[in-house]
Amino acid sequence: MNLPTIEDTYAEAFKTKAAHILITAATKRYALIAATEATGFATSFIGCPAEAGIDEYFPPEKTPDNRPGFSVIICQNKTDNLKEQLLERMGQCILTAPTTAVFNLVEDGGDVDNLGFKLAFFADGYQEKIEKYDRQMYKIPVMSGDFLIEENFGITDAVAGGNLFIMAKTQSSALIAAENAVNAIRSVPGVITPFPGGIVASGSKVGSKKYKFMHATTNEKYCPTLKDKVETQLPDDVNGVYEIVFDGLNEEVINEATQKAIDAIKTVPDVVKVSAGNYGGNLGKYKINLIG
Repeated sequence: MNLPTIEDTYAEAFKTKAAHILITAATKRYALIAATEATGFATSFIGCPAEAGIDEYFPPEKTPDNRPGFSVIICQNKTDNLKEQLLERMGQCILTAPTTAVFNLVEDGGDVDNLGFKLAFFADGYQEKIEKYDRQMYKIPVMSGDFLIEENFGITDAVAGGNLFIMAKTQSSALIAAENAVNAIRSVPGVITPFPGGIVASGSKVGSKKYKFMHATTNEKYCPTLKDKVETQLPDDVNGVYEIVFDGLNEEVINEATQKAIDAIKTVPDVVKVSAGNYGGNLGKYKINLIG
């Protein structure tokens, strides 16, 4: 099998803010449902109010309340906007899910939001502040019993914008390679892939050549069906391209995820080239090199 060319370039990542929370429930299924709902409509800062995704599964022996749980990471570029997103997503997507409780995973955040205190107003005066699981919690009576939430949640610096372009001879080969890459990235704790299934089908560029009102439009130089119409960046034998975008709690985990993803991509036949998107250093300070 011929190995793909790994372009000697870098993904340009940038600083963001992140909350890292743990959602537990009576069963793994309900914990996953709540985590999935809480990370919805959060693929890209271009058009969504946040970037978010499920981080990892926590078995009962590793959670404060000895129930199964999933950690999620929610990112926003402004601290105040992140606090708003946390309150809305917890109130609408976690509080409403059966049997859930929610805990803070950021031990040394640069900022702290007393989210539990704010959400407790839903109890209409029947809320109670308690100490449980060696944490300050709020108990909110709901129809199914009590919803428990930690009082304070940390907000930490994080890194967004890790990315890879996978170019293959066929769309199916590109998709298999993208799936392999996502699985490899998700094996690294502290990293999320916010797009559907972790895969970006519609990679974009900033702005538009034709429509001034558009903030982002298709990245025509990487569209296989436009190779004979534009100044393409694709090799002649490439007919399928997918992008992978991932965010992490720090630069180290983004670098680790990048290298694991590339190793996983190399195992797929008919992948021609692996590259990444950058803006010459104008977007962010982090250069995530493809060749380590």
